[in-house]
Amino acid sequence: MKILLVRVSSLGDVLHNLPMVADLLRHHPGATIDWVVEEGYVSLVRLNPHVRKIIPWALRRWRKRLGDKAVRAEIKSFFRTLREEEYDYVFDTQGLLKTGVIMGAARVRKGGKKVGLANGSEGSGYEGISRIFHTDSIPLSPRTHAVARGRLVAGAALGYAVDSAPDFGLPAPQTALRPAFLPQEDYAVFFHGTARAAKKWARENWIATGQALAPMPVLLPWGSEEELREAEALAQALPNARVLPRLSMMDAVALAQHASLAIGVDTGLTHIAAAFVRPTVEIYCDSPKWKTEGNWSERIVNLGDLGDPPSSAEVIAAARRLLDK
Repeated sequence: MKILLVRVSSLGDVLHNLPMVADLLRHHPGATIDWVVEEGYVSLVRLNPHVRKIIPWALRRWRKRLGDKAVRAEIKSFFRTLREEEYDYVFDTQGLLKTGVIMGAARVRKGGKKVGLANGSEGSGYEGISRIFHTDSIPLSPRTHAVARGRLVAGAALGYAVDSAPDFGLPAPQTALRPAFLPQEDYAVFFHGTARAAKKWARENWIATGQALAPMPVLLPWGSEEELREAEALAQALPNARVLPRLSMMDAVALAQHASLAIGVDTGLTHIAAAFVRPTVEIYCDSPKWKTEGNWSERIVNLGDLGDPPSSAEVIAAARRLLDK
């Protein structure tokens, strides 16, 4: 059986789609699985050794220079690569027009299926027009967890129950592969940055939490100038904190992978720490916890909810419980 997964973005959503791979191979051990993903997330999907071929999609870059001959040639090459294979199943678990177009262009063998979402979840950017590319549209509860969504779609299409904890297929951290920018001793990481201001946790809460963890080193990553300024302000108040240099995405993944404790708001890197089953405290301030909470391990604690951020005391207590374990 040949299967193509279409989930192009974003970081957290691509991550949450990974357990589909283990499910599919558990029920169809001889299957080959390919994946279309935005080029910036290729390295994340590559961490899962069971994905055979990754086909990079670069719409974010292409649409800035659609008039360039080289870009048009690159787009043609993408679709040529996409159509090299005939698949038994193509799954679009994003439900957007752009992912529907990819699904529509993919080839299936006679009797093959193109399967996608019949509806979106609450607050999602689902685009119903994507259904025109489906042979089968799978309805889900509007409050289906982000990790369960793709798993349930594939299970419904292939006739198996989704009744196990998610397996992201990610490698365990290895001391020999620990990046040089990380300290040798145990450390905590604060994933404090997020694109939407309402999802942030108050600065005084981060400071109180960092002080409670001292002398444990606290590492502060950042992804924008605004986040850098925030990291610097936290470091000034926390002698045990260190602002990291700008990291590549895979360095940031390694930061989460090796952490003895990760504390973060509802953002992709926090969810990566949870997927690696590192001791993780997920903080929800302005997003619904049901959608992305790490609910597959006792090493993950989810606090707060939409409009109800947790206190620093709650986060400190959770962090101490995780460290004690």
